[in-house]
Amino acid sequence: MSREGSAGAPGVDPEQLWLGSDQPRRGRKPAYSREVITAAAVALADAEGLEAVTMRKVAAQVGAGVMSLYSYAPDKETLLHLMVDHVCAELPTAHPLTGDWRADLKAIAHLQRAHMLRHPWLPAALTTRLVPGPHTLAFLERVLAALRPAGMDGAAKLEVFAQLTAFVAGHVAHEVAQAAMTQSPDRAAAEARYLAVVAADGHHPELAEALSAPGRPLAPEATFSRFLNRLIDGLDTD
Repeated sequence: MSREGSAGAPGVDPEQLWLGSDQPRRGRKPAYSREVITAAAVALADAEGLEAVTMRKVAAQVGAGVMSLYSYAPDKETLLHLMVDHVCAELPTAHPLTGDWRADLKAIAHLQRAHMLRHPWLPAALTTRLVPGPHTLAFLERVLAALRPAGMDGAAKLEVFAQLTAFVAGHVAHEVAQAAMTQSPDRAAAEARYLAVVAADGHHPELAEALSAPGRPLAPEATFSRFLNRLIDGLDTD
């Protein structure tokens, strides 16, 4: 198979990826760095989506031969790990914590949302099993510190981090899709008409009642905060 894909690949070796050198071990002095190549892949994903990121396109971005890139990232799966950790460097890890773990967790979630909106490909990337790199670990360390006052054990804190990240990623994916919907008013109008017909057919009384209730503010930030509050306020510390 092509080295572009990862199906059937043995997976990424975290020791080799994160603890080894980021430079090729053999040959003459490299003309590029893993950082430059990863940044080019991130820029491509930001502009055109994750599907557009191929080793060939990244090579063209940096002006390299595609085969030379395999010295830095042997396949697209490895490149994806590098990209996710690269953008995680943007997440602040030194902001003060209040000691109110629920408030701190909500603030962290808002940081994650803003981060994923800057990189709309991230929610899809996070569905892949990723081995955390140094920047991701620094952010995880901050989240675990925020959760210390909750009195949870280590396993529970890791579960909360996973749950929070999954929630933010899912919400942002939906938010991006909804924003795209506004660019297609005909489709949005058709969806509204369809739901009106379904609500009036007599077979969906619960849905009809829900749709007839007063609407909530639809501002993206307000909607996210509302959903987030339900999640965080309902967390059990056991």
